[in-house]
Amino acid sequence: MKLEKVAELVGGKLTGDGSVEISGISNIEQAQEGHITFLSKKKFLNALKGSPISAVLVKEAIDISISQIIVASPELAFARLLREFHPEPKPKAGIHDRAVVGENVKLGVQVTLSAGVCIGDDVEIADHVHLYPGVVVGDRCRIGSHTVLHPNVTLYRETELGSHVILHAGVVIGADGFGYALDEKGAHYKINQIGRVVIEDHVEIGANSCVDRAALGTTRIKRGTKIDNLVQVAHNCIVGEHSILVAQVGLAGTCTLGHHVVLAGQVGIADHITLGDQVTVAAQTGVFRNIENNNVYGGTPAIPLDEWKKYVTALPKLPKLVRKIRDLEKRSKEIEHNPSYR
Repeated sequence: MKLEKVAELVGGKLTGDGSVEISGISNIEQAQEGHITFLSKKKFLNALKGSPISAVLVKEAIDISISQIIVASPELAFARLLREFHPEPKPKAGIHDRAVVGENVKLGVQVTLSAGVCIGDDVEIADHVHLYPGVVVGDRCRIGSHTVLHPNVTLYRETELGSHVILHAGVVIGADGFGYALDEKGAHYKINQIGRVVIEDHVEIGANSCVDRAALGTTRIKRGTKIDNLVQVAHNCIVGEHSILVAQVGLAGTCTLGHHVVLAGQVGIADHITLGDQVTVAAQTGVFRNIENNNVYGGTPAIPLDEWKKYVTALPKLPKLVRKIRDLEKRSKEIEHNPSYR
């Protein structure tokens, strides 16, 4: 592909030779002739100088002999080129003879049901859906168009997936929420979970993550949200549009997240907590109180991040301060009991 065509694809301004042929994409460290890369930070500029790379995506023009495409976001442009040069492979459409399909199932066009797929009754699957081996779809589920379910994904009954959803290997959607009541004998009596799960359009969920069905009503993951591997979303949670949940995040029951919320790795949210729009929570934070819009929190229990940083900075100094206080207390008692000091 000519460099001028690449610039057109990413909507950038070309400076340099537009006739250069671009045959691939690489990072700066693995650069080679005929490839294009991107420069996200100026600290990588020295590595780029003298590189055999044929072109670079930049936010603003730089003093270098390599052809450049100036774009608002080099990283986003790079991601779009990756999709252009290396599109996601799709399995061949069709129903494998070892797939099991229940009664009253409606299939769209160009649907793939791989070996070992099991489809329940009264299921609706839209066009261009790909189900990899071992996928289980329960009764009365609905799957939107261009959705991909990787190996061993399980959808419990009445789950609804939107369009362009990606569920990676081992994801479980719609398992029972964790609800029990103590009976007269002190045993845990199971509360039947009769709700469902709705996953809206353009959601991606990483491997071995779980989204539990609601006890009553709906657990909902809203449009554009991205969930990493090994994340737990409990019953009746609502996750707002375009949010990010990083690995090992855990949401207890009936949490509500606004739009563009970011939960870093191993964040834990207590039950019935509400996080406002555009809230960011630092890694390993424990949240026990609601957080209003546009705040950044960290620590356990969660406090504003700037305040938490002060605590973290002061913490290593505490042993020395304790020793100093003890010394002062000792001297104070000596003065109090020794008349010669008066």
